[in-house]
Amino acid sequence: ELRVTEGQTVKIGETIAIVEAMKMENALHSEQDGTIAKILANVGDSLAADQPILEFGTEAE
Repeated sequence: ELRVTEGQTVKIGETIAIVEAMKMENALHSEQDGTIAKILANVGDSLAADQPILEFGTEAE
């Protein structure tokens, strides 16, 4: 479940996605202030452990 959209501004600690792994849901939180530049994964995709699901830009972008 994605909780953000491209172009959205986020703050540190904001929940950006909920990812299911081994039948458990894990909240992913923003580690920086910024803007969501691009979403790289779709809801329902199978992801590798190190696969990015979105890209951040800076608030100035």
